[in-house]
Order: sequence, then structure tokens, then C-alpha cells
Amino acid sequence: MAQVRPFKCVRPAANVVDKVAALPYDVYNRAEAKQVVEKNPISFLAIDRAETQFDDSHDMYADDVYEKAREIFEKQLAEGIYESDESLAYYVYALTMDGRTQTGIVACSSIDDYQNGVIKKHENTRAEKEADRIHHVDTMSAQTGPIFLAYRANEVIRAEVAKAKAAGSIYDFTSEDGIRHQVYKIDNADSVKAIKEAFDGINEIYIADGHHRAASAVKVGLKRRDENPGYTGDEEFNFFLSVLFPDEELMILPYNRVLMDLNGLSTEAFLAEVAKKFDIEELNSAFEPDKKATFGMFLDDKWYKLSAHKDILSTDPVAGLDVAILQDNLLDPILGIKNPKTDPRIDFVGGIRGIGELEKRCHEDAKVAFSMYATSIAELFDVADAGLLMPPKSTWFEPKLRSGIFIHRI
Repeated sequence: MAQVRPFKCVRPAANVVDKVAALPYDVYNRAEAKQVVEKNPISFLAIDRAETQFDDSHDMYADDVYEKAREIFEKQLAEGIYESDESLAYYVYALTMDGRTQTGIVACSSIDDYQNGVIKKHENTRAEKEADRIHHVDTMSAQTGPIFLAYRANEVIRAEVAKAKAAGSIYDFTSEDGIRHQVYKIDNADSVKAIKEAFDGINEIYIADGHHRAASAVKVGLKRRDENPGYTGDEEFNFFLSVLFPDEELMILPYNRVLMDLNGLSTEAFLAEVAKKFDIEELNSAFEPDKKATFGMFLDDKWYKLSAHKDILSTDPVAGLDVAILQDNLLDPILGIKNPKTDPRIDFVGGIRGIGELEKRCHEDAKVAFSMYATSIAELFDVADAGLLMPPKSTWFEPKLRSGIFIHRI
């Protein structure tokens, strides 16, 4: 059973929520983050990336950067930019992009569920990436970037979400990128009880996006347990900020690939090697795959459709992924990409950028590009259920959850 509980949220005042809400901290480089904050000083990036308050030469991971984050937050809280809800509540967070809406429950999930495998992972995390968020959460004594979780749709939760939406929103704004954000509060005792009990009956929850944020929140919670040996398990540090979405509403975008060279092969020799594992069809226009085991390829200003031969398909949860089929049968053996995480000859382009970005890259710095069929949420669940890990850059979730709308104090 999953422990998913309501919490007393700290959140922006309704008249400034559109200015506070910010894309996740890791979407920006340092210069980009600074530009956002200079333009909009109450953007949550000022707290999430407090190095924006210092000279560019200042160590962005120094202790005083995290202290500055806490200082800004406490100041803005005192000024009324943020307010603290007094009641325990769940929140409904609906994001609409291109006419399509996905709706999640904002709540706090259990670090024990993360530890014991009720909350399932499909990626490894890196200690150096965790360190920054651990320091941020610990110094702030607050979790500010929600972890994107998924669960198999539940009728009771679906009904409570519909009821909350009918009662009216507490926030409704459209961000600069055209995404509509609507938030509804659920603090009615009967509804809170119904949602909590519904999650009690769910045995698997999956991290869709935010593995490093999740790992960091858990490690801060475990640290607080060590510092408080008499803890009961009910303290807020035992839980982390989450938005939980039903699988039926989630869409994963493809994560496309661009390669800088043909590994010393001529175009003709490369195509001959590819033909050993894939059927190749030259096309007159750009190709975005519409089914598994097919790939678009842009090479020398021409588009091709690649269809994997049956003998390289697999029922294994990982080997059967399209990203694995391409990696294991083309990128590695033909182009020599042994480790796509570290090889500078490969780059990855999120599906949100569109297929035109692949052509653009091939006219700028790349030699060949591949458009992918998106990994499905069912495939993600299968990999996590098997206790396996996805290859790098397998999924691209869109729209991105905003930080700063919901804050969980620990």
C-alpha cells in the first residue's frame, strides 16, 4: 500500500502565482537563470537557483548560496508573496498543452515507500547531482520541486478530482510557454479520506520524472531521522512533495538522437551496414514514427524510414525498447557509440523541439539524426516492475511541472 497523504501547503498568493511559478531548476544554465530572475525578481528561480543573487564568479554550490535561498523565501513569505494553508489538503494540478490536459494529485509521498520499492524507479541517480538538491532542501527545510509520479488510474480518485474541478479553481493562469495551469484545493474531510484510502489500496507508484529530486528528498529525510532518533515516522521530513498522475492521462514524447559523424564510414558503406538489421525506405518528406520498431533517419538532406528486422526485436522490457533497439543494433555496432551517456559524438533532442530541430542540427553540427517512436507509459511501468533500468534519454515528459506553486515545509 502507498502512503500518500495531505499536507499544509505553502503557496503563492493568487495575484502573483503566474510570476512565481518557474520551470524546474535544471532546465536552465546559470546565465539563463540569472536572466529570468533579473527580468522577474519574484520568479521561484531566485530561490531555486540562488546563485542568481551573486556575482558570476561566486561558487554556485557555496553554503551562502543556500542560505540566501532560505533568506529570500522567508522574506517573501513575510511580505505576503507566499501564504501558508492551515488545513491539511490535497491539491489537484491540471496542465493543458495543445488542447490536451493531464491532471495530478499534489500530495506528500513516503520515503519508506521509496526505500521499500512501493515507489519504483527506472533510472540510476548520480551523487554529484543529488548533492545540490540535498543541500537546498536541508537548508530551506522545505521541498520546493515536486516529483512527477504515476499510478494506474483509480475510479475513486478520478471521481474526487472531478468533484474538485466542479467546485472551482484557486489558480488559473497561462505561463509564457502557453501551458495553462489550474489548481484546485481538496480539504473536505470526506474527500481527503476517500483519496487517502484509495492510495492505500495502490501497491505500485512509479517515478516518471525527477529521480534526482526524489533521491535527494529521501536522503534529507533519512538524515533528519538520524538527527532525531526519537522520530515517530509522522514528521514531515518522512514525506516528500509529489504530483501523482494516472497513467491514462500521461503522454511521453520521443527523445530523438543526433550523431556528429558516421564513424569513418562513407554514406554508402553506412547504409549498407544499416541494411543488415533494418529495412530502409527513402522518403520525400520528414518522417516521425507512428509505431514501434520504426525510426526516421535524416542523412545528407534525405529522410529515410528504418524498420527493424524481426530477428532483432525482443520481449525483454529493456531490450525491447525502441531506444535499445537503435542503440544495440546501429549506434553501438555501426557508429561506435558504446556509452551514450558520455560519448561527445551523440546528442539528444527532446521531442518538444519538433522534427525540424533534427534537420537544423544536421545543417549545423551533426551528420545524421534519428526520430524515435516514443516510449509508452506501459513500457516504463514494465521496466520498473522488473527492477530494471531504462537506457539513457528514453523518455521526455511534457509539460513540465512548475516549481514554487507548492512548497512542503519539513
